[in-house]
Amino acid sequence: MEVMPPQIFGFAEPVCERPQPQCTCITTNSVRNFAATGDEIDRFALSISGASPTHYTVKINSFSLLLKTSVEKYETGDFEAGGYKWKLVLYPAGNKSKNVKEHISVYLAMANTSSLQLGWEVYAVFRLFLLDQNKDNFLILQDAMGAERRFHRLKLEWGFDEFIPIKAFNDASNGFLLEDTCVFGAEVFVCKERSTGKGECLSMIKDAPSIKHVWRIENFSKLRSECCDSQVFNSGDQKWKIQLYPKGRRHGTGTHLAMYLALADSATLTPGSKIYAEFTVRLLDQVQARHIAGKANFWFSASNPESGWARYVSFAYFNNPGNGCLVKDVCSVEAEVTVHGVSNAL
Repeated sequence: MEVMPPQIFGFAEPVCERPQPQCTCITTNSVRNFAATGDEIDRFALSISGASPTHYTVKINSFSLLLKTSVEKYETGDFEAGGYKWKLVLYPAGNKSKNVKEHISVYLAMANTSSLQLGWEVYAVFRLFLLDQNKDNFLILQDAMGAERRFHRLKLEWGFDEFIPIKAFNDASNGFLLEDTCVFGAEVFVCKERSTGKGECLSMIKDAPSIKHVWRIENFSKLRSECCDSQVFNSGDQKWKIQLYPKGRRHGTGTHLAMYLALADSATLTPGSKIYAEFTVRLLDQVQARHIAGKANFWFSASNPESGWARYVSFAYFNNPGNGCLVKDVCSVEAEVTVHGVSNAL
């Protein structure tokens, strides 16, 4: 059976006819609206199939409420295909970041990629579906040549900026939106996969805020722990703590207080992650405000979670009442932290 191109897309004469399994090919059309930054696919193919999508279907009731409630983007739940997790991403009023107007945008995206090894790449061919509820068949959009798309950490999704005009979608005679209900779907076929080796992405932070935290330590003379930690505080989306060694540490043991700034949850960092921070640790003078300050810059990571001074201040100076460091067995330490950059593995 020959199926003519739907007039809703405004196509010129068909330029090829490429039958697909269980579907009838309609046409291809030269466009430059495939969703990719720095990549373009000039041709897509439209076809019609009576078979439901193999891998995922999403039914949306009260579709119009997505717009009325300002839902700019809807991400479906995850589904598995080819050993990987995927999801559909829909923009009911078009993808504004791509300056799309008067069209619905639909994309296929990889999900749960954090568990994949460094430098992963997945090549896949996919098809996106839209149910014609009048005829009980699916309109399918895919690359005209069946080309595989490369998914990787810097490019997690592919799809169509202008999947279908909103006017055509809303027209009940086309069957895509009936009683404010529609059905989308996807099929994904993984062709190959590989690892490209190690890499990283460094993101510097413009106008990074400086965060201060004051730690009041009471009953200092009764401290028995080798290392005492402050309460955890946040700076630059990271959790930090001040570390004090009341008996000293390393080459300062027995003669100096040791003071450090440390990541509070370094074990949760992904392999290869680093945080570049500028910080100051102050021992506050509670009498004359002549504070002692240590300043440093450091790349913090899971393998290097702390930075500071093994000989921060001598016990003789610290215990001298005239210096205001220890008053009524209380001392106060202030940390000021500015996170300037974060490097993550690709």
